[in-house]
Amino acid sequence: MKDTFKELIEKYKKNVDYLEIRLENNDSTLIRFLGKNLDSLSQIKSNGGYVRSCHKGSWGFCSFNNIDNLKEYFDKSTDQAIFLSKSKNSDNEKTILAPVEPVVKISNFKLHGKDPKKIPLNKKVELFKHYNSLILSYSDLITTSNARYSEKTQNIIFANSEGTYLEHGWTDLEARFSATTKKNDTVQVAQESLGSRLGFEEIENLDERIINTAKRAVDQLSLKPPKAGTYTVIIDPILTGLFVHEAFGHLSEGDFIFDNPKMQEFMVFGKKFGEKFLNILDGGKIPDHRGSFLFDDEGTPSQDTYLIKEGILVGRLHSRETAGKLNEKPTGNARCLDYRYPPIVRMTNTWIEPQKNSLEDLISDIKLGIWAGNWLGGQTNGEMFTFASGEARMIRNGTLAEPLKDVNLTGNVFQTLKDIEGIGNDMYWDESGGCGKAGQSGLSVGVGGPSIRIKNVVVPGE
Repeated sequence: MKDTFKELIEKYKKNVDYLEIRLENNDSTLIRFLGKNLDSLSQIKSNGGYVRSCHKGSWGFCSFNNIDNLKEYFDKSTDQAIFLSKSKNSDNEKTILAPVEPVVKISNFKLHGKDPKKIPLNKKVELFKHYNSLILSYSDLITTSNARYSEKTQNIIFANSEGTYLEHGWTDLEARFSATTKKNDTVQVAQESLGSRLGFEEIENLDERIINTAKRAVDQLSLKPPKAGTYTVIIDPILTGLFVHEAFGHLSEGDFIFDNPKMQEFMVFGKKFGEKFLNILDGGKIPDHRGSFLFDDEGTPSQDTYLIKEGILVGRLHSRETAGKLNEKPTGNARCLDYRYPPIVRMTNTWIEPQKNSLEDLISDIKLGIWAGNWLGGQTNGEMFTFASGEARMIRNGTLAEPLKDVNLTGNVFQTLKDIEGIGNDMYWDESGGCGKAGQSGLSVGVGGPSIRIKNVVVPGE
């Protein structure tokens, strides 16, 4: 296959400025219990690839499942790029890709734990049937449950017209659980999720976490929401990870910056966005996380990129094209969900660095505030965000007090970064995330951070 790639690339690269091919084979499993029923059960094998080419700044993309006639796909992709460049009358335009040193690398796939493909399907079904029964049997107030398992192994071959040739792959696991309760007209939902690239044992022995999820859903029926107002809020590491990914990470992606001239003027390197103790990073270099890899989907080596360092904006996330257009360095953030999609700028593992404060230090002098943990949902709209916590408590006179329900946090991300007063030492990685962008939903990412203290947070409520 390597020789075939080389022959086809040599033939077609004369017609365009840049050319790449990706071949991929995938094995995926999905198990889902909904209520008392096994709602979904599937095992899918797929093989395919794409050819992507660029000519005078215009891209051609052709994905396929039948690999018998690769020449046809090279024809289609290069024809598309040439046609688009002519239709845009782009004779004066250039293909701008930040340079990356070509590399030839064959990485043997290593799984550090139990290989899920060696676990029989019926064993996986029985395990999640057991988890689902734990939720349903906890209380008569539980009206429905959800226990979902997904597993995907991807093996990838990549080559481009600059001499890069890669073979690599990974196995990704994810489990999600939820419990819905109802009492009179009150309905509450609690959820738990986790993911891993280590091995199947990460999905085993979850009884305690699942029972706790059911308990939270029941307990919240009798809780009260907070009084609406502005509070000093402590968010736990899971909400910290969600905040840094959703509220700031997407704003740091190079395609968003390039397409928004106003954001280019606002997000200028050297500008202060927080206190000196605030450091935000993204990177796929940390081993064994769900957003980790050796090379991104353009063959750029993974690396760790400071976005904010000591409170100052110092970086953003790039593909080769966005880096070239903004005259910056590529960061290894070009990713695609699979061979059906072209690579676009995506986060990998995104986190806030911990500091020295304990949770008790952060809370100790708060007379009236809120602690919010876990996550239930949320949305962002540009620089504005709203997040729903999965559990919460009042803070009274420096101690955690009564539990709350329906705690939502809303605000402007840039003002919120400025309002961070303290950062904890309880670093935690949440591996449960699946990121969505441009129709590519469910891309594996990691998020992390410690507890952080934020002043002047708007909390809707009674």
